[in-house]
Amino acid sequence: MTDTIAPLPLNDWHVAQGARMVPFAGYSMPIQYEGIMAEHLWTRANAGLFDVSHMGQLNLVGDGAAEALEAIVPGAMTTLKPGKIRYTLLLNDKGGILDDLMVTNAAKHLYLVVNGATKHDDIAYMQANLPETVTLVHRTDDALLALQGPKAVTAFARLVPGAAELYFMESGPFEWGGVPLGVSRSGYTGEDGFEISVPAAHVQKLADALLAMDEVKPVGLGARDSLRLEAGLPLYGHDLTPETLPVEADLSFALSKARRETGNFAGAAQVLAQYPDKAMRKRVGLAIEGRQPVREGAEVVDHDGAVIGMVTSGGFSPTLERPIAMAYIPADLAIPGTTISLRQRNKIIASTVTTMPFVPNGYHRRPKSA
Repeated sequence: MTDTIAPLPLNDWHVAQGARMVPFAGYSMPIQYEGIMAEHLWTRANAGLFDVSHMGQLNLVGDGAAEALEAIVPGAMTTLKPGKIRYTLLLNDKGGILDDLMVTNAAKHLYLVVNGATKHDDIAYMQANLPETVTLVHRTDDALLALQGPKAVTAFARLVPGAAELYFMESGPFEWGGVPLGVSRSGYTGEDGFEISVPAAHVQKLADALLAMDEVKPVGLGARDSLRLEAGLPLYGHDLTPETLPVEADLSFALSKARRETGNFAGAAQVLAQYPDKAMRKRVGLAIEGRQPVREGAEVVDHDGAVIGMVTSGGFSPTLERPIAMAYIPADLAIPGTTISLRQRNKIIASTVTTMPFVPNGYHRRPKSA
């Protein structure tokens, strides 16, 4: 790892669009263009274009790749059908979360998208734990765009009509003007939309083509964070850490029944000891009283002022026009409607446990009968 701040393939494009650039995950990245609030609301109503090329794009190639990946993640990889995507967790030998990631069965290989800040550590960990028959390829020549919002499909279908046939958590290879694209109907905003893997040499051409559409505006890291918070989605390094186990993180859905029964994944004993309801703490959503946002690091306190939990993400919800947060609190308090006291800068702030997502998602799910 290095402290050097590297440019993304679209760096000059971002600057030309008026972006304010900041260092993030080892890269210079756009935090906002016209403003976080405006970009957030635009994405909820139209289509926001995000550059997420800092994320790690990996191919897992070779006989037994799915079986090998199952040894270090709790998700069912061997039953993942071609074109389907599965959310899973990279776990250490104590069940702690090293990263959360998306895995796609791309027919001839598995395609993984991992977090930008952890990708080099993820690669080292996987290489140390995968058999020699499986090769991990870091796709450093590819960029990654996300087009998110209720009008994302309308815009993208003008370029790649076939992508509109995908449902949430489905993926496929497409072509645009001779350029190969890997398209998944997924994202990190709670909205419908796509993530688009494109050769870095062609990413500016694609970004220009999308931005030329009335529905599309560029959106930065700031709104990406507020959108994912409204969607109740955890952020690695904040809501998830190597000391966090899946059940307490409210990610039990990532533990498939078959994998729970076999228990042959990293940290299984510790993870399954908490399943389904034996974790001592739980990640919950909080509706904050008043107008003052509560930030990461604010303390959850009991009636005597003793610290019993911690806020891991918090901010102002542009959609709800009120502050919201996520926190880890004692499991016996993790019931919607429970009043929770927070302490920030020695001030006590009232909040209420609420269900997540805070804002209903807009995913384009496949009908159950289909």
